[in-house]
Amino acid sequence: MMRRFIGAAAVFLTAALALSACGGGSDPLSATPSSAPASSGGASAKVVVGSFNFPESVLLGSIYAQALTAKGVQVEEKPNIGSREVVYDQIKSGGLTVLPEYIGSLLAFLDKNSTAKTKEEILAGLTAKLPPELEVLDPAEAQDNNSLTVTKETAGKYGLSTISGLVKVAKDFTVGGPPEFKKRQEENFKQVYGLEFKEWKSTGDTTADAIKSGTVQVGNVFTTDPKIVLDDLVALQDDKNAFGSDNITPIVYKPGVNDTVVSTLNAISAKLDTATLLSLMKRISVDKDDPPAVAKDWLTQNGLV
Repeated sequence: MMRRFIGAAAVFLTAALALSACGGGSDPLSATPSSAPASSGGASAKVVVGSFNFPESVLLGSIYAQALTAKGVQVEEKPNIGSREVVYDQIKSGGLTVLPEYIGSLLAFLDKNSTAKTKEEILAGLTAKLPPELEVLDPAEAQDNNSLTVTKETAGKYGLSTISGLVKVAKDFTVGGPPEFKKRQEENFKQVYGLEFKEWKSTGDTTADAIKSGTVQVGNVFTTDPKIVLDDLVALQDDKNAFGSDNITPIVYKPGVNDTVVSTLNAISAKLDTATLLSLMKRISVDKDDPPAVAKDWLTQNGLV
């Protein structure tokens, strides 16, 4: 979950900055009302869609903004703003109206003592912790989460599809991840899965490469890292929620949205899964496609624009 607090690697910034609609400093809720008809939910004049300062968030913000524009909503985009510490205050105050969020990371930000793991537990925690002016909408199936990942060859050889399946082979496996990975997860894996690995290696940003080369047999890779596709890796299902759910969901400033906005965003969540998000991020990070173009293609293919 730390990824959402610190942003992404600099290699993505060029693509992220390609978004053109970077708003000014005026009050986004004081503009001339949109020509779109207001529904029973009420709405402010303009919907301001923000995003965090990493490419996946910028992509999601563009998906939201383009879908809303297609529904006749007046939209302003403010992409690539900054970390959650900055962006949360903006949506809480109404400076932003819509923001793509990650439910587990958001709850950890709001409640550092939370032990919620499942999607349902996390959503309940958010309901209790969010101020009344904010609301999380329907979460997507898509998650950008921690994983334990292996090569496709290893998965086939040992019949692995879930983390539970590692129990029978973990004592013969070296596991890799960030420097803090062992400290954060060793006891967690023992308690949740009964996992004990032969060795822990600090592989940092090279974890996917270490898995591919055989330096480690299993490693901690984010589920939307394009290297999963490029290196033919398999992210094992976290079938007992050791990492906790981190589904993507729109968070909205309630006074600034109407039923059209809510239904449009929920329709996006209904179609977005992790495999799809991974393929979209490959286009941005590997093929160097602009996020707005990638967003438009996906929306068009799914009948959302």
